[in-house]
Amino acid sequence: MTKKRWGLVLLAIVILAGWWKWSPAKAEPQIAVIHVEGVILGGRGQSGLWGENGGVDGIIRQLHEARDDDAVKAIILRINSPGGSATASQELGEEILKVRAGGKPVVSSMGDIAASGGYWLAACTERIYANPSTITGSIGVYMPYANWEELYQKIGIRNERIQSGPHKDILSPDRAMTATEKALLQAMVNDMYEQFVTVVSEGRKLPPEQVRLLADGRIYTGRQALASGLVDEMGNLYDAIDGTVDKLGLAERPMIREMGQTSPWDAIFGRTTVSSLVQQAVWQALGTAPKAAPVLAPMALPAAY
Repeated sequence: MTKKRWGLVLLAIVILAGWWKWSPAKAEPQIAVIHVEGVILGGRGQSGLWGENGGVDGIIRQLHEARDDDAVKAIILRINSPGGSATASQELGEEILKVRAGGKPVVSSMGDIAASGGYWLAACTERIYANPSTITGSIGVYMPYANWEELYQKIGIRNERIQSGPHKDILSPDRAMTATEKALLQAMVNDMYEQFVTVVSEGRKLPPEQVRLLADGRIYTGRQALASGLVDEMGNLYDAIDGTVDKLGLAERPMIREMGQTSPWDAIFGRTTVSSLVQQAVWQALGTAPKAAPVLAPMALPAAY
């Protein structure tokens, strides 16, 4: 059999594996683990044969699936994110609060980093675990802007525009911002910042004045965040699971259920380098490879670093 045929056979196996879904027994108690990884963006993101790379819509679907399953007794939000879109963080945070209001506990476990929008999500959960060296905090909002006017002049670029109003080209990089425009944007940032402060104040049960002292955009280690009241306990994902089990008062340790779409490659070979090697083999046999998706940064972000 030629390499190309072998590749097609492997491809067919992977596609069939992606259609098959194992469902655990409903009667067995479970704790669902939902991963929030990378930049937090709104929308559906992208999913396909090679896995899923997406926005908060997919995470919200996982949250709802865990909410609606009576076998799931609690949800662990495993956060490894530097932040992202303020609106996307807010959408997901509101859904976390709704799940909690329905009676199902939601707990956060911070990985390497859970800052800015990542901390926004954590603040919406009822208990936060962090490693002593986790990078967290960065409570604040920023709006990036670059002025390339002098560079454009040096290389002979002159932009012309026809616009409906004086502020339609606000944040344009080919001219300086006016004082009026700065005031408009500062008001927007201040409004989003106050919303962030409210989320942290209500979630952590801290006075807004105290939150503002902590929310100047700086980052904290997990141990510093614990001392400041921004997290509840030092520990990793498994400490968060054990603590949740103890709080639920379950007689036996429940099954841990990983939520979200798994790449068919990982379903067959596991999350190992073997999976990557098989992918490369099939790509070579077919003479193709998946194209990288463009990364688009939103205009207004909770401060990511």
